[in-house]
Amino acid sequence: MRDNGPVTSATDPAPATRPVPTAPRLIATDLDGTLLRDDKSVSDRTIAALAAAEEAGIEVFFVTGRPARWMDVVSAHVHGHGLAICGNGAAVVDLHGDSDGHRFVKVRPLERAAALDVVTLLRAAVPGTSFAIERTRGFHHELAYPPMHLDPAASIAPAEKLLAEDSDAAGQPVLKVLAFHPELAPDDFLALARTAVGARAEITRSSPTALLEISGAGVSKASTLALCCAERGISPAEVVAFGDMPNDMEMLSWAGTSYAMGNAHPDVLATASGRTVANNEDGVAVVIEQILKTL
Repeated sequence: MRDNGPVTSATDPAPATRPVPTAPRLIATDLDGTLLRDDKSVSDRTIAALAAAEEAGIEVFFVTGRPARWMDVVSAHVHGHGLAICGNGAAVVDLHGDSDGHRFVKVRPLERAAALDVVTLLRAAVPGTSFAIERTRGFHHELAYPPMHLDPAASIAPAEKLLAEDSDAAGQPVLKVLAFHPELAPDDFLALARTAVGARAEITRSSPTALLEISGAGVSKASTLALCCAERGISPAEVVAFGDMPNDMEMLSWAGTSYAMGNAHPDVLATASGRTVANNEDGVAVVIEQILKTL
């Protein structure tokens, strides 16, 4: 693991462990465990930093594993373009309007055949796995999959039925398959699943539990962010990225400058080029404030 130096407090005038980049054109930040505090709020300090960055001409992209319908937590804080990358890169969403009106600008789905292959392979390789299907407009899961009380399922059935060509939601693209195991350690589950599935899909995780997020081959936060940046003529060197969990690692590697949060997973700390303080100490805002001082 690379030594990224000590994590310092949010009151330290220089909490980052590498020089702050000058004149970046885009800031890409994860949400949970990164921009958001643990209570899922956006602090006043962070709100002010995001607004100041946009006013200075720096675009801000929220890049998250969350589905579009869970973006109300930050939709009030989008400026200018109003776009976010959701579902670990499976969708680019316009956050203007309420959650029911969020418009999908770009969708990079997990094709049905590949999704079925993933389910079959993981059932055989890791017995006890249960599945959920995230589509553009709804969430569906198996009976054994832990229910989300704040986000009830549109339907409950075996994954094979949920992915059938004649399912009620068949017209909606699949953004992610989620796989849950009640006993395995999260990183062990991730390693087993990647070995079983190979290059058929992208598998990552962002939960503290053994919950995997499975996207189409080549679909990640990094690859979709790269597409969005290319459309704007922005190079990786002009991007500053923030994250805390394994689903952020490709994005942190791709960006010219990247920061792991003080609360980040060890593999993320080893991947990022720098480190800031924890999400509950407004680590993203701390770095943005430093960037703005250099402009």
